Amino acid sequence: PRREANPPSPPRRKMVRQDKNKYNAKKYRLIVRFTNRKVICQIAYATIRGDMVVCQATSSELTKYGIPAGHKNYAAAYATGLLVARRVLKQFGL
Repeated sequence: PRREANPPSPPRRKMVRQDKNKYNAKKYRLIVRFTNRKVICQIAYATIRGDMVVCQATSSELTKYGIPAGHKNYAAAYATGLLVARRVLKQFGL
């Protein structure tokens, strides 16, 4: 399970594994989770201590941007991904 500190599962280990010539370069990944009421998007990278989340956004924040309802459909997932992408680009200064 996600909340417990279990060793990583083989698919996650394969996804997170880093090339040996990269020397501690961060390998960012987009995590999208669908709950019963909203969509959660995160940008994270793996370290030995655990995964570090760089930036995150939820679809419940979309009410501030003019989407009052429908926070769990395809369009809300797209808009939440766009929101997290804009935030991380602003954070990295790109």
